[in-house]
Amino acid sequence: MDAEIRDFTVSLSQPLATANGEITDREGFLVRVSDGEHEGFGEATPLAPWTESTAECRGALEDAVSRLRDDEAALRADLDRNPAARHGVALALADLRAKQHDRPLYRLLGRQSERRWVPVNATVGDAAPADTAAAAERAVEEGYETVKVKVGAGDVDRDVERLRAVRDAVGEDVALRADANGAWARDQAARAFDGFADADVRYVEQPLPADDLAGLADLRGGRVGVAVDETLATHSVEGVLDADAADVLVLKPMALGGVERARRAAVEAQAQQVASVVTTTIDAVVARAGAVHVAASLPGVLPCGLATGDWLSTDLGPDPCFVDDGAVRVPQDAGLGVHGVWEDDDA
Repeated sequence: MDAEIRDFTVSLSQPLATANGEITDREGFLVRVSDGEHEGFGEATPLAPWTESTAECRGALEDAVSRLRDDEAALRADLDRNPAARHGVALALADLRAKQHDRPLYRLLGRQSERRWVPVNATVGDAAPADTAAAAERAVEEGYETVKVKVGAGDVDRDVERLRAVRDAVGEDVALRADANGAWARDQAARAFDGFADADVRYVEQPLPADDLAGLADLRGGRVGVAVDETLATHSVEGVLDADAADVLVLKPMALGGVERARRAAVEAQAQQVASVVTTTIDAVVARAGAVHVAASLPGVLPCGLATGDWLSTDLGPDPCFVDDGAVRVPQDAGLGVHGVWEDDDA
């Protein structure tokens, strides 16, 4: 099997503030594998704290490519400490296998019936209550039936006012979520949950710091659910489920080490009556398409955080997973359905 990697950089449409500083570009690696007849493509786009560093990812990929003729299972196990690198290799191999079997990736992952669209949520950033409500109204006018509001940057009472303003603006039929990115202490989270209940907020994503499993478990059981995101960067899916720390898992295939791992996590969660949402780590088109296929492979998936293509001003190629009327398109071509990402790609 032939394999190679290439560096890439894509630019964000606007800077994104994170706990580790402001992001203006995403640097990553394309992985290409070939059996001589078909090509498979993967993407490794590291993002701390969810994954290894760019330098670590590069080293792991260079080693993996040199050993790709070896046993695939052993190879992937060797990449366990480098989830972004593992994701890139695993996605390229999955894309190749799906093309060999002439089926879209989501059907190779396990879904038997055709699925052309996956519902997605809109994301509304921090702003004054009236501005937050107006942004949510615009999203609903564009066809979104689920809106996620960023919270935690200011006072809890202000966030409660913002969510109530959004509920008044969009009506009862729109599902509301909030995302605190681990900003609150336990008492703040409890106050927020009490206030959000009146606005019928379905769940709050990462209301507490990532390591506070006990606090997350204590928040459960009320009218507002608990979702975990950053927690999955420091704790295994099994550990979160065993701790009863979540009503919803926010699954990032890049952070989990591959599309098959993300799907397996969703299946494990469902067995314990915990729901899943699939999203990305601000990835380029190859990894975004992989995440869409994961979501498409799951039965009864909740609206996902996959409307992220327009967060980039440049990309690796045309996006087959465009968003329309609150849903993302699932490619039906064999494999990922992504073309034109390799300069000598004739597909």
